[in-house]
Amino acid sequence: MHPDLELLLTLQGIDYDIGELERSKDYIPDMMSNLRGELERKEKALLDANEELIQLSLSQKNAELEVSSKQEDLKRYQSQMMSIKTNKEYDALVTEIDSIKRTIREREDQILAWEERMEEIKSTLDEQKTSLEETKATNTKQIDSLQERMDSVGDKVSGHVAERDRIVSKVSRPSMSIYERVRRGKGNSTLVSVKKRACGGCFKAVPPQRLQEIRRGDRVICCDNCGRMLIIEETAE
Repeated sequence: MHPDLELLLTLQGIDYDIGELERSKDYIPDMMSNLRGELERKEKALLDANEELIQLSLSQKNAELEVSSKQEDLKRYQSQMMSIKTNKEYDALVTEIDSIKRTIREREDQILAWEERMEEIKSTLDEQKTSLEETKATNTKQIDSLQERMDSVGDKVSGHVAERDRIVSKVSRPSMSIYERVRRGKGNSTLVSVKKRACGGCFKAVPPQRLQEIRRGDRVICCDNCGRMLIIEETAE
């Protein structure tokens, strides 16, 4: 293999690592945000459940007080039935009694529904609390780990850049020019292996003479179709 290609293979790996590190500056904060968001949603769900319990309890107590008050009214009106003298007064009193009974039934139905809802919430509170604690422990650990990765990105990039500069200084200018030009268009697949006598990048067949030139390794050979730099590895052809 041409000496420049050996260096450029190493350089291609370094450029890939630098690219991954640069991309991590975008996706690591997103991952951390997702972990925090999951934790916040579970905390809010537990808070909402407790708040709903409080509100239901208050509603239940108010309804019970109203029922108690209406029952006193009902007793009073029923006792008045004995002193009614006219049909008009009787009809008015019956209407009022029926209204009170209807209100009592409605409130009692509401109380029952609220009791069922409170029991339903209470039955899930322990599970929610356990899930929240587990999520808090797991997500906090992951967030701390991701933050460490984020904090180290700059140093790692600097280290790779320094190694890149060292390798670039050893590559001939023409080879380096080809590498950078192809890299701008093809990304990290600048150097590709010949596989089954075809370019490993675009899969265009490589003429037999070209294969011989690549094997000799006395100069850099590029694919006539896609421009990628070609190499032959022991198991690639």
